[in-house]
Amino acid sequence: MLAHEEWLKIDLFTRIERSDFRMRFVPREADKQYVREKGLSVVQKHAEDFVKKRLAPAHPKNDGKQTPMRGAPKGHPVFLAQHATATCCRGCLEKWHGIPQGRELTEEEQKYVVDVLMKWIKRWQ
Repeated sequence: MLAHEEWLKIDLFTRIERSDFRMRFVPREADKQYVREKGLSVVQKHAEDFVKKRLAPAHPKNDGKQTPMRGAPKGHPVFLAQHATATCCRGCLEKWHGIPQGRELTEEEQKYVVDVLMKWIKRWQ
């Protein structure tokens, strides 16, 4: 078994593909339609806002439960992407991305999270 530091060096999407839990999050037609209708730039703005408000604080409200488990139409494609990419809570950010809990995310870390989300969303466009 790999040490956590070594595991983090493996490409994120390769690691995600090995996780039965993460691979359960598959976009539905409603998610794809939402992205087509709104456009990637609007979806990215939504992702930036969700990350800033729900993930970036040192101690997010309801951490571990703040990201709904469903995408469109009752949720948002970004929520689905957050679970698929392990950017849904601070615990997952620490485990999967090596970003420590207990402090605010830097602007660079927020940008990284949004980039990961958008990369996942673009994969199914």
